[in-house]
Amino acid sequence: MVHRRRQQGSDRRGDPFATLGLPRNATADEIRLARNQLAKQQHPDLGGSHDAMQAINAAAAAALAHVEEVTELPTSPAADRPDAPLTAERPPYRRVRRDHPSFTIEALPAEAFEALLIAGSVLGQVGDDDPPYRLDVLLDEPPESWCRLELVPDGGGSTVSLTVSSDRLDLGIGDVRDRFVAELNRLDWADDGPRRPPPW
Repeated sequence: MVHRRRQQGSDRRGDPFATLGLPRNATADEIRLARNQLAKQQHPDLGGSHDAMQAINAAAAAALAHVEEVTELPTSPAADRPDAPLTAERPPYRRVRRDHPSFTIEALPAEAFEALLIAGSVLGQVGDDDPPYRLDVLLDEPPESWCRLELVPDGGGSTVSLTVSSDRLDLGIGDVRDRFVAELNRLDWADDGPRRPPPW
């Protein structure tokens, strides 16, 4: 199983927001939602074409490049309570970094999601998930850091975007990506799906 860093694409055929069916003031979350919905309709395994899937991914990458990256998360009095749950909507930290797209997995989203679920449980505690397209993990190392992995079907494989939230200035998003890639490469990719290798 080869995992590689992806290069950001651009949609040169026209307005990427129009390709996604969105207004130009769409948010990053709206862009990702539109991309996921179009991927469910246009993926080659579902009757779509490889070219249509590439156009959708290129449009999403170009649209996200136009959206200003989040550097501070809003807080509310309820979210600041010590007993407030840590969720995807309320990650515990304020510094947010995003790597889009971050890497690819040569497996369809259902199988790639299972692999990320295994890797996430090794690296921390799985918090929230939306199979097979989103997984949130509270990382064990460094302590109390949060990450979100988002999957998009991509021509027989899956592209993964990574968002990391932490107060640790020394935590680079590349460090978190490399940990996930290392755990994914340790898995036994059998015909019936990924699984942890035996301890011997």
